Amino acid sequence: MGRWIFWLILLALGGAAVSVWRGWVDVPAQWDPWAPLDIKATPNWLTGYKLMRLRSDPALCVQALSSSDLRVSSQSDSPGAKCPLIGALRVQGGETALSSSFLASCPLAVAYAMFEHHSLQPAAQAVYGQKVARLDHLGSFACRNVYNRESGALSRHASADALDIAGFRLADGRSISVLKDWPKNNQDARFLRQVRDGACEAFSVVLSPEYNAAHRNHFHVDVGRWSVCR
Repeated sequence: MGRWIFWLILLALGGAAVSVWRGWVDVPAQWDPWAPLDIKATPNWLTGYKLMRLRSDPALCVQALSSSDLRVSSQSDSPGAKCPLIGALRVQGGETALSSSFLASCPLAVAYAMFEHHSLQPAAQAVYGQKVARLDHLGSFACRNVYNRESGALSRHASADALDIAGFRLADGRSISVLKDWPKNNQDARFLRQVRDGACEAFSVVLSPEYNAAHRNHFHVDVGRWSVCR
Protein backbone atom coordinates (compact mmCIF):
# COMPACT_ATOMS: atom_id res chain seq x y z
CA MET A 1 0.00 0.00 0.00
CA GLY A 2 2.83 2.39 0.91
CA ARG A 3 4.47 1.87 -2.48
CA TRP A 4 1.24 2.72 -4.33
CA ILE A 5 0.83 5.92 -2.31
CA PHE A 6 4.40 6.90 -3.18
CA TRP A 7 3.79 6.41 -6.91
CA LEU A 8 0.49 8.27 -6.78
CA ILE A 9 2.18 11.25 -5.10
CA LEU A 10 5.00 11.14 -7.64
CA LEU A 11 2.49 11.02 -10.50
CA ALA A 12 0.55 13.96 -9.04
CA LEU A 13 3.72 16.04 -8.67
CA GLY A 14 4.75 15.20 -12.23
CA GLY A 15 1.32 16.16 -13.52
CA ALA A 16 1.44 19.44 -11.64
CA ALA A 17 4.89 20.25 -13.10
CA VAL A 18 3.72 19.51 -16.64
CA SER A 19 0.59 21.63 -16.10
CA VAL A 20 2.69 24.61 -15.00
CA TRP A 21 5.18 24.12 -17.85
CA ARG A 22 2.40 23.88 -20.45
CA GLY A 23 0.63 26.92 -19.01
CA TRP A 24 -2.52 24.97 -18.15
CA VAL A 25 -2.36 26.28 -14.57
CA ASP A 26 -1.93 29.97 -13.77
CA VAL A 27 0.94 30.21 -11.28
CA PRO A 28 2.41 33.49 -9.94
CA ALA A 29 5.76 34.21 -11.62
CA GLN A 30 7.72 33.95 -8.36
CA TRP A 31 6.50 30.36 -7.93
CA ASP A 32 6.88 29.37 -11.59
CA PRO A 33 10.31 27.73 -12.09
CA TRP A 34 10.22 28.56 -15.82
CA ALA A 35 9.30 32.23 -15.40
CA PRO A 36 12.19 34.72 -15.77
CA LEU A 37 13.86 35.88 -12.57
CA ASP A 38 12.46 39.15 -11.21
CA ILE A 39 15.37 40.74 -9.36
CA LYS A 40 13.13 42.90 -7.16
CA ALA A 41 10.80 40.07 -6.14
CA THR A 42 11.31 38.61 -2.66
CA PRO A 43 13.67 35.62 -2.99
CA ASN A 44 12.25 32.17 -2.30
CA TRP A 45 13.38 28.56 -2.64
CA LEU A 46 13.19 28.81 -6.45
CA THR A 47 15.53 31.81 -6.69
CA GLY A 48 18.72 29.73 -6.64
CA TYR A 49 17.39 27.56 -9.48
CA LYS A 50 16.47 30.63 -11.54
CA LEU A 51 19.92 32.15 -11.01
CA MET A 52 21.57 28.89 -12.08
CA ARG A 53 19.32 28.63 -15.13
CA LEU A 54 20.17 32.05 -16.53
CA ARG A 55 23.92 31.34 -16.33
CA SER A 56 23.58 29.12 -19.41
CA ASP A 57 20.94 31.21 -21.19
CA PRO A 58 22.18 34.67 -22.28
CA ALA A 59 18.76 35.89 -23.45
CA LEU A 60 17.13 34.86 -20.17
CA CYS A 61 19.94 36.59 -18.27
CA VAL A 62 19.43 39.87 -20.12
CA GLN A 63 15.68 39.62 -19.47
CA ALA A 64 16.29 39.13 -15.75
CA LEU A 65 18.72 42.05 -15.62
CA SER A 66 16.09 44.35 -17.14
CA SER A 67 14.02 43.94 -13.96
CA SER A 68 16.72 45.70 -11.90
CA ASP A 69 17.77 49.34 -11.49
CA LEU A 70 21.33 48.51 -12.49
CA ARG A 71 22.79 50.81 -15.13
CA VAL A 72 24.85 48.86 -17.63
CA SER A 73 26.26 49.29 -21.12
CA SER A 74 27.16 46.54 -23.59
CA GLN A 75 30.83 45.98 -24.43
CA SER A 76 32.33 44.80 -27.70
CA ASP A 77 33.06 41.07 -27.82
CA SER A 78 36.71 40.00 -27.87
CA PRO A 79 36.62 36.39 -29.12
CA GLY A 80 40.28 36.36 -30.19
CA ALA A 81 41.74 37.62 -26.93
CA LYS A 82 43.73 35.48 -24.50
CA CYS A 83 40.81 35.82 -22.09
CA PRO A 84 37.83 36.27 -24.45
CA LEU A 85 34.75 38.15 -23.30
CA ILE A 86 31.41 37.54 -25.01
CA GLY A 87 28.34 39.51 -23.98
CA ALA A 88 30.19 41.44 -21.28
CA LEU A 89 28.65 44.49 -19.65
CA ARG A 90 30.04 47.57 -17.96
CA VAL A 91 28.22 48.06 -14.66
CA GLN A 92 27.96 51.74 -13.82
CA GLY A 93 25.90 51.59 -10.63
CA GLY A 94 22.36 51.12 -9.40
CA GLU A 95 20.82 51.73 -6.00
CA THR A 96 24.41 52.16 -4.80
CA ALA A 97 27.13 54.28 -6.41
CA LEU A 98 30.40 52.58 -7.29
CA SER A 99 33.97 53.69 -6.66
CA SER A 100 34.37 53.01 -10.40
CA SER A 101 32.46 51.09 -13.04
CA PHE A 102 33.42 47.45 -13.59
CA LEU A 103 33.21 44.81 -16.32
CA ALA A 104 30.86 41.92 -15.64
CA SER A 105 29.39 38.92 -17.35
CA CYS A 106 25.60 39.10 -17.41
CA PRO A 107 25.30 36.47 -14.64
CA LEU A 108 27.66 38.48 -12.42
CA ALA A 109 25.65 41.65 -13.07
CA VAL A 110 22.40 39.87 -12.12
CA ALA A 111 23.94 38.41 -8.96
CA TYR A 112 25.29 41.85 -8.01
CA ALA A 113 21.85 43.43 -8.52
CA MET A 114 20.28 40.73 -6.31
CA PHE A 115 22.94 41.26 -3.64
CA GLU A 116 22.58 45.04 -3.70
CA HIS A 117 18.78 45.03 -3.43
CA HIS A 118 18.14 42.11 -1.08
CA SER A 119 21.28 41.95 1.09
CA LEU A 120 23.51 45.03 1.08
CA GLN A 121 20.95 47.79 1.55
CA PRO A 122 18.77 45.83 4.03
CA ALA A 123 21.88 45.05 6.13
CA ALA A 124 22.81 48.75 6.22
CA GLN A 125 19.29 49.72 7.30
CA ALA A 126 19.25 47.00 9.97
CA VAL A 127 22.63 47.91 11.47
CA TYR A 128 22.93 51.66 10.87
CA GLY A 129 19.42 52.84 9.99
CA GLN A 130 20.69 54.33 6.74
CA LYS A 131 21.67 53.23 3.24
CA VAL A 132 25.02 52.44 1.68
CA ALA A 133 25.81 55.33 -0.64
CA ARG A 134 28.85 53.82 -2.35
CA LEU A 135 30.51 50.44 -2.77
CA ASP A 136 34.31 50.40 -3.08
CA HIS A 137 35.81 47.57 -5.09
CA LEU A 138 39.24 46.39 -6.30
CA GLY A 139 38.09 45.38 -9.77
CA SER A 140 36.47 42.53 -11.64
CA PHE A 141 38.00 41.49 -14.98
CA ALA A 142 41.67 40.47 -14.95
CA CYS A 143 43.19 38.01 -17.42
CA ARG A 144 45.15 35.91 -14.93
CA ASN A 145 45.38 32.55 -13.21
CA VAL A 146 44.13 31.89 -9.69
CA TYR A 147 46.29 33.81 -7.17
CA ASN A 148 48.33 35.15 -10.14
CA ARG A 149 50.21 31.84 -10.42
CA GLU A 150 52.31 31.28 -13.53
CA SER A 151 50.38 28.10 -14.33
CA GLY A 152 47.12 26.47 -13.33
CA ALA A 153 43.45 27.26 -13.69
CA LEU A 154 42.25 30.64 -14.85
CA SER A 155 40.66 32.82 -12.19
CA ARG A 156 36.95 33.62 -12.44
CA HIS A 157 38.20 37.19 -12.88
CA ALA A 158 39.50 36.12 -16.30
CA SER A 159 35.93 35.76 -17.57
CA ALA A 160 34.50 38.80 -15.73
CA ASP A 161 32.60 36.42 -13.46
CA ALA A 162 34.11 37.82 -10.24
CA LEU A 163 34.27 41.05 -8.24
CA ASP A 164 36.45 42.00 -5.26
CA ILE A 165 34.61 44.22 -2.76
CA ALA A 166 36.83 46.26 -0.43
CA GLY A 167 34.40 48.39 1.57
CA PHE A 168 31.42 50.71 1.74
CA ARG A 169 30.58 54.39 2.23
CA LEU A 170 27.43 55.10 4.26
CA ALA A 171 25.00 57.93 3.52
CA ASP A 172 26.40 59.94 6.45
CA GLY A 173 29.91 59.72 5.00
CA ARG A 174 31.33 56.99 7.25
CA SER A 175 33.58 54.41 5.57
CA ILE A 176 33.51 50.69 6.38
CA SER A 177 36.63 48.77 5.36
CA VAL A 178 36.96 44.99 5.10
CA LEU A 179 40.67 45.28 5.95
CA LYS A 180 40.28 47.56 8.97
CA ASP A 181 36.86 46.65 10.35
CA TRP A 182 36.48 42.90 9.83
CA PRO A 183 38.82 41.99 12.75
CA LYS A 184 36.94 44.22 15.22
CA ASN A 185 34.11 43.28 17.56
CA ASN A 186 31.74 46.15 16.95
CA GLN A 187 28.88 47.44 14.82
CA ASP A 188 31.00 47.68 11.68
CA ALA A 189 32.25 44.11 11.98
CA ARG A 190 28.66 42.93 12.51
CA PHE A 191 27.59 44.76 9.37
CA LEU A 192 30.38 43.20 7.32
CA ARG A 193 29.40 39.72 8.44
CA GLN A 194 25.77 40.36 7.53
CA VAL A 195 26.93 41.55 4.11
CA ARG A 196 29.11 38.45 3.65
CA ASP A 197 26.27 36.12 4.64
CA GLY A 198 23.81 37.92 2.38
CA ALA A 199 26.21 37.77 -0.56
CA CYS A 200 26.18 33.99 -0.26
CA GLU A 201 22.50 34.04 -1.27
CA ALA A 202 23.25 35.72 -4.61
CA PHE A 203 26.73 34.56 -5.62
CA SER A 204 28.10 31.03 -6.05
CA VAL A 205 31.34 31.76 -4.22
CA VAL A 206 31.97 34.29 -1.45
CA LEU A 207 35.43 34.41 0.16
CA SER A 208 36.04 36.72 3.12
CA PRO A 209 39.02 37.25 5.45
CA GLU A 210 37.92 34.05 7.20
CA TYR A 211 38.96 32.11 4.09
CA ASN A 212 42.66 32.99 3.98
CA ALA A 213 45.13 35.86 4.28
CA ALA A 214 44.88 36.65 0.55
CA HIS A 215 41.33 37.89 1.22
CA ARG A 216 42.10 39.93 4.33
CA ASN A 217 41.19 43.19 2.56
CA HIS A 218 38.20 42.20 0.42
CA PHE A 219 35.26 39.91 -0.26
CA HIS A 220 35.76 37.89 -3.44
CA VAL A 221 32.37 37.10 -5.00
CA ASP A 222 31.82 35.14 -8.20
CA VAL A 223 29.30 33.14 -10.22
CA GLY A 224 31.41 30.09 -11.01
CA ARG A 225 30.42 26.44 -10.96
CA TRP A 226 31.40 25.79 -7.34
CA SER A 227 29.52 26.81 -4.21
CA VAL A 228 31.56 28.17 -1.30
CA CYS A 229 30.57 30.60 1.49
CA ARG A 230 33.46 31.47 3.81
